[in-house]
Amino acid sequence: MGTTGLLITAIVAVAVLLVAIIRLKLPAFLALLGVSVLTALVVGIPLGDVVTTIVEGMGGTLGNVALLVGLGTMLGKLIEVSGGARSLADTFTSTFGEAKIIAALTAVAFLLAIPVFFDVGFIVLIPIIYGFAVALGADPVKVGLPVGGIMLAIHVTVPPHPGVVGGAAIVDADLGWITIFGLVICIPLAFLSYYVAGVLNKRDIAMLPETARTFASFRESMLASGTGATGTPAAEENESAVAKAARENPAGSGSVMFFILLPIVMIMAGTIGGLMVTEGSTADTVLGFVGAPAVALLVTTFIAYYVLGTRRGVSSADLGSALDAGLAPAAIIILVTGAGGVFGKVLTVSGIGTALADSLSATGMPLLLALFLVAVVLRVSQGSATVAIVTTLGLLTTAVVGGDYTTVQVALLVLATGFGALGFSHVTDSGFWVVTRFLGLSVADGLRTWTVLTSVLGIAGFLLTAVCFGIVSAVGL
Repeated sequence: MGTTGLLITAIVAVAVLLVAIIRLKLPAFLALLGVSVLTALVVGIPLGDVVTTIVEGMGGTLGNVALLVGLGTMLGKLIEVSGGARSLADTFTSTFGEAKIIAALTAVAFLLAIPVFFDVGFIVLIPIIYGFAVALGADPVKVGLPVGGIMLAIHVTVPPHPGVVGGAAIVDADLGWITIFGLVICIPLAFLSYYVAGVLNKRDIAMLPETARTFASFRESMLASGTGATGTPAAEENESAVAKAARENPAGSGSVMFFILLPIVMIMAGTIGGLMVTEGSTADTVLGFVGAPAVALLVTTFIAYYVLGTRRGVSSADLGSALDAGLAPAAIIILVTGAGGVFGKVLTVSGIGTALADSLSATGMPLLLALFLVAVVLRVSQGSATVAIVTTLGLLTTAVVGGDYTTVQVALLVLATGFGALGFSHVTDSGFWVVTRFLGLSVADGLRTWTVLTSVLGIAGFLLTAVCFGIVSAVGL
């Protein structure tokens, strides 16, 4: 199938998927799998390879997502049922005031996103997002949208994240300059994420039923654990041991911050420490193990289980029941995210993204713009920002390396690619499903909010990069 046919197929596949979910109200999991199979057949993937492609797409995504969502959900549940989310929300509210706590959390997310992958950081912050939403009397999307936006911007442009590091290696770009310019450009993007999200959130957005139930349970648990919270004698007599411990002895805000920061510190130690030791050495292996996101979350969850649970007088049986109940909503997120990975895998195997990128790169446009647009095409067509960055720079390596660019200019070319991979997050992106399901957004509302926000940030980031490129070129750096 030629480039035109592949392009038409991609457009039709996405359109059918959106109609199935938005208009026909088909469950996202079924719609994604069904459209994936049909697309695979249309583009000519051999029948014997269709199932293999689906399994690889599901397994490749769930290998990363299932562990992180499961452990992150359990850690979040521990923070919730211990009364810690309420304590932290109260502390932030009293320190910054209600009008500024979303801005404060966005600033915190900026810092947390530097060493931690987007999905891990966002999942870890979910109980805090929910807690602030309860404190403000708002829906989670009001708090979580700007947080997610800036975290993703950091993820695609600032080392040690895999896309920008892998892309830099392909064109031999300087990671120091990439880090400096990436952070400088992302600072105004943090403000932009806060204000654009505020505009997008002006209208009320109905939460998905399953998220609404989870959030209602969280609110009930959090309010019951508040300072001085009491109920009727009958209600207190019937409350669970977990709820009673949260009401009588809520976890402090310091404990909550510790458990948010611990996995981040472990991951950072593995990443930065690995750069300081000999590759393949025992120290490198140990640091790699300690800094693995799944290991960091597992260790943190075990410690939190003791400190926030059994140490406060809650039996292991009662705590285990509460955590098991919290995993039910996570199962939906995991399955839908995995199915999104299947759709992205089919589009990748079909060659749609590569065909479009090749056509675009052959137009003769300025390299900075070509890198951005090729990354956009690959991002839209197959979903993964990391794949989009690495593939784009792989396709245009000769133009970058042989273009007589300075070290600083090459760093900015890599950043332009990263910002191309930031925008237009939609149904092919597993991150789209993580954000929308945790924040309770339907597909239509996710496209109107999360997709718009990431696109605005991606375009703004590219424009700022272009300005920097012009200045650097003018002064001869």
